[in-house]
Amino acid sequence: MKKSNITKIAAGALLLSMTATACSSGKSTDSSLAADNGHYAAAPHEAINYEGIAVEEAYCDEVYYEEFNTEEYNAIKENSFINVADEPLSTFAADVDTGSYCNLRRLINDGWDLGNVASSIRTEEMINYFDYKVDDTSEVFSVQYSVGDCPWNSENKLLVMTMQANAEENIPNAGNNFVFLIDTSGSMSFDNKLALAIESFKLLAQTLGPNDRVSVVTYSGTSETVLAGSNNYKDICNALDSLEAGGGTNGSGGIEAAYECAMSNFIENGNNRVIIASDGDMNLGITSQSGLTDLITEKKESGVFLTVLGFGSGNYSDANMEAIADAGNGNYFYIDSISEAEHVLCEKMKQTTITVAKDVKFQVEFNPLEISSYRLIGYENRTMSSSDFSDDTKDGGEIGAGAQVTVCYELVPANGEVSGDLKYQDLTPNENANSGELCTVSVRYKAPTSDVSELIEYPLMDNGISNREDFNFICGVIEASLVLRESDYVGTATLDSAYQLANSGAGNNKYRVEFCDLLVKLGADA
Repeated sequence: MKKSNITKIAAGALLLSMTATACSSGKSTDSSLAADNGHYAAAPHEAINYEGIAVEEAYCDEVYYEEFNTEEYNAIKENSFINVADEPLSTFAADVDTGSYCNLRRLINDGWDLGNVASSIRTEEMINYFDYKVDDTSEVFSVQYSVGDCPWNSENKLLVMTMQANAEENIPNAGNNFVFLIDTSGSMSFDNKLALAIESFKLLAQTLGPNDRVSVVTYSGTSETVLAGSNNYKDICNALDSLEAGGGTNGSGGIEAAYECAMSNFIENGNNRVIIASDGDMNLGITSQSGLTDLITEKKESGVFLTVLGFGSGNYSDANMEAIADAGNGNYFYIDSISEAEHVLCEKMKQTTITVAKDVKFQVEFNPLEISSYRLIGYENRTMSSSDFSDDTKDGGEIGAGAQVTVCYELVPANGEVSGDLKYQDLTPNENANSGELCTVSVRYKAPTSDVSELIEYPLMDNGISNREDFNFICGVIEASLVLRESDYVGTATLDSAYQLANSGAGNNKYRVEFCDLLVKLGADA
């Protein structure tokens, strides 16, 4: 098995030592080469394979060495249980990213040892990769929810809520103005990077109509506008086919150029969007994550939205890609195959590229007569203070046409204690608290061109499980995440029980079946 992508320096040292005997030309390795951020200063020469381990080979005078895995993930500290009497409000920004699940799928399919991948797993992105049934789509946001026994902790309950955006018909769209911002630096010179990005964008270009336009902007050491404002499919393909990888990675320069191009081709009442394709590794211009997010935060005020597409492995920076998307009214996907590109850019094009609500925030107020404590599952990097919910200057998430956001809470039944001054809590239990409601879900969102939010509220009762297949499948995904993260809240969850739950809810859905197959690859008993 390969070593985990998290243990990158140790793995690199091992590969470096291996090559000392692998070099038939007699070139020696220099074990004293300094590592910078886990990188040896290797100039990629060609891809080689050592016992199934994809690495890059380089020659520098008498020194033969290899570049090794330096993938980057932001650390995640799991949400803990919170007493309703102390903090009855749970507030967070919407998130419909799916990059974490696709990246995990790539790690599993490539045979990585998953003994230490907690930081690469964002549970909400695993859950939200899949679609769930929503019966009533008559409102701007529809809510379908279930309350059932928690499979990994029989003493607790599990609340599963799926909210779906249904407002596409009310959103004017005079045309799509897409800027394909493509990383053409040297690190992209692999089939699963630039070549896959080019073919992915060709798929999207096939869906364009007469009112749409596409620009192609590239960045490596410098940025270049290869094509500006065309809706000619042949010209778009020719521009994409002309791209070659080489040089450094000035991502900030590319971002500046892409937004400038988007503004020069701006379509009033249209869908104006920059779509970034990159491995996230940036070494020129603004390179810090905070600097990049500051830049994107500034650019989003232009009214141009953002889609982030991650590609490749080895030096992949999930940390940068996710942070950029979160900061820029954007969404984040990881593309590990042409079929996933078709899934994201064709099957789900409206969800991916047409924004129907921005700065979407959720706030759940729990009833202390019903719920003693709660734990939000996932969304660790999207939580907000309760006061941010009503503050329209605070950013939320972006939701596309028909997109769903699924949120899960593990709940501890109540002991009847109350305190505070909210809907359910006064000095003594009030009328609302005696209603039998578990909680009230409040949603704030802005129309794509508005700076003022609207509010919708949904009181929830314990009416049992509305869709058993969806509930079981989601439970299976959560259990798998708990096990792989070696969670403090894993309870009785195992990969075997995760498989049994997910498989009982998979039906004939090819994406759910694929997830079950991944669990079998990890050792689950089918």
